[in-house]
Order: sequence, then structure tokens, then C-alpha cells
Amino acid sequence: MASRATGCFLILSQARIEAIADKAAEMISTGAKMMSYSDSGTSVSKTFPMDPQQVLIEARYALQIKDPQQYGAIDRVRVYNGLWNFRGL
Repeated sequence: MASRATGCFLILSQARIEAIADKAAEMISTGAKMMSYSDSGTSVSKTFPMDPQQVLIEARYALQIKDPQQYGAIDRVRVYNGLWNFRGL
């Protein structure tokens, strides 16, 4: 399940983040969930360390910080509680 960005890609270069995002988009379009390899009766399977959807969220966040002119400003949502009547509490 995808969640909010943590900024884990901020240390990477913009070109590398774009390459990672392209790979994640490719994985989503092909439906890849894990890599498998087998040879001479031996098989190896490996799941990816991050869900591709989370990778795209992280990449978008990092790219928005590194180049806001091209990728847009960071989505900042102000949460406001319009319910001032707390009689039930």
C-alpha cells in the first residue's frame, strides 16, 4: 500500500531519480511483482524492496524538490477542522 513520501530519493541525482521512475513505470505496465531465474533445476526468486507505486511517489516528491519549475511545486495540503462544536465530547 502506498503512503506519503519520505524523501529517501533526495540524495540521488535528478537523472538517476528519473531512471528509477521510468523503471517503476515499466514494472507497473508489465505487471512485474518479482524477478525469477532458473537454470539446471535451480531457481531463484526475488521480490523488489519497494512497491513500484511507492517508488513513483518517492520519485515525484524528490523531483518536485530538485526541479520545481519542471515538475511543479510540492503538494502541500493544509488540514483544517471546520467542526468547532464539540458538545458531544
